[in-house]
Amino acid sequence: MDNRMEVREFLSSRRARITPEKAGLTVYGAIRRVPGLRREEAAMLAGVSVDYYTRLERGNLAGVSEGVLDALARGLQLDDAERDHLFDLARATNASARTRQVKAPKQRIRPSVQAMLDAIIGAPAFIRNGRMDLLAANRLGYALYAPMLTDPVRPVNYARFIFLNPRARDFYPDWNLAANNNVALLRTESGRNPYDKGLADLVGELSLRSEEFRVRWAAHNVRRHYSGNKHFHHPVVGDLELQFEALQLAEDPGLTLTVYPAQPGSASAESLRLLASWAATEQAEELTADNPA
Repeated sequence: MDNRMEVREFLSSRRARITPEKAGLTVYGAIRRVPGLRREEAAMLAGVSVDYYTRLERGNLAGVSEGVLDALARGLQLDDAERDHLFDLARATNASARTRQVKAPKQRIRPSVQAMLDAIIGAPAFIRNGRMDLLAANRLGYALYAPMLTDPVRPVNYARFIFLNPRARDFYPDWNLAANNNVALLRTESGRNPYDKGLADLVGELSLRSEEFRVRWAAHNVRRHYSGNKHFHHPVVGDLELQFEALQLAEDPGLTLTVYPAQPGSASAESLRLLASWAATEQAEELTADNPA
């Protein structure tokens, strides 16, 4: 991905969303012709010269200090995820050519990690990478994402499911929220790993095949996604309202473990028990089919 373009579009999009009033500036004179702040206003808020700010917004973060990046984040009122993204873009800008050419290690699920997943029996649990590929799950995790697993392409990918599979509109009751979150996570990953060919290929495919993806990708929104609530409409057990916690695996850089527990005693907890029973029945039928008497 073009790092200079990424920097340019990210900074200009963040500047465009801030009104002078929101920034605490008093505006005098004629009607403004640009959305949000002018460059000279953004420069003033960041405490840098207009020429220097212009250089930054044109995509050149080479040699920029952490202090300047912090000032820029404050001036543009970036949230924590956006600030992290800005620092990721700066690191990519300043990476050596050798670093950029390092081939990403092949991601695999260690047996101990799969054993940990299998030991979680009361909630869906799964491992994904930054490209939103589902790499492994426990039985309940595979049962939850059964509609997504119908895609013959492997590894199964959340973004490809959301934007290219019509079943996703039923599976996610708030499809727009799921779509927005998914693209924001992919955009965050693109800042962390701008030379990930697999990610670039995925973004290229989705941009060609989905207008809904293209519009969201162009917004340059990023986010953190470590805890919260999820809503699903499963074709077997109906509506599910689940909590989620996501943890990065320290021994497996780039991999994230996510667990979806239900509130104890809730209707969703009962639905998860039904889903587990259904999954066990499906597995038993598969074993019977593979080993007929």
